[in-house]
Amino acid sequence: MISEANTGDDPRDGWFPESVAAGYDAPGGANAPEVVTPAVDVLEDLADGPVLEFAVGTGRIAAPMAARGVAVSGIELSHAMAARIAGKAGGDAVEVTIGDMTTTRVPGRFSLVYLVYNTISNVLTQGGQVDVFRNAAAHLRPGGLFLVEVGLPDLRRLPPGQDTVPFTVAPGSGGGGYVGFDQYDVVTQQFTSNHVTVSPDGTGRFRRIPFRYAWPAEMDLMARIAGMSLKYRWADWDRSEFTAESTKHVSVWETDLST
Repeated sequence: MISEANTGDDPRDGWFPESVAAGYDAPGGANAPEVVTPAVDVLEDLADGPVLEFAVGTGRIAAPMAARGVAVSGIELSHAMAARIAGKAGGDAVEVTIGDMTTTRVPGRFSLVYLVYNTISNVLTQGGQVDVFRNAAAHLRPGGLFLVEVGLPDLRRLPPGQDTVPFTVAPGSGGGGYVGFDQYDVVTQQFTSNHVTVSPDGTGRFRRIPFRYAWPAEMDLMARIAGMSLKYRWADWDRSEFTAESTKHVSVWETDLST
């Protein structure tokens, strides 16, 4: 969990307070151009009018979308994350509403609602995830699209009796390092991502974030409950085929043209 030393963190910002937001835009990883650009390319192609991003964060995707001339709105729970959007190229054009993506409504009807980078899993109950789908559908015009990007649980790596899978073990320059591992409960579909960072001087930080995984077929049912049906499912932003070996999916559901 967040260290008690982070006294400047606002509890209303949930799992993404100032101490996390301050480093969220670090170069590389999810912020690398080769990661961001393919996502923005697909989203721009799917958009046929204004778009809405659930959990817009620091504008990693919304700002470059707006910079291309797409009208972008966003919903974000964390003030600390949202405060960084306007400082990005295109970010000053993003209309941001602070709120919970399961219930918060913003004005207008959108051609596309999207939720990327595993953030659907931050909603910890099945009912809450259904509410995300319902809220997306409520914002969409007839024939509008809802896109979710999310990883698949790495359960195939769990032998009997084991509940933990490491995903990163990285030594740090000058000493120290980082270890990341997921711990699963296959009964409840809850899991935690655990992050252990050790500085060269031997001091460390442990951060644990809860999630809930849902299978693609389960999400298809959530979409059906919300009045949508599957239109596309890809293994990644390159629109490659989704297979049994895929580690994530980018799925798009469509509202009924008569709604």
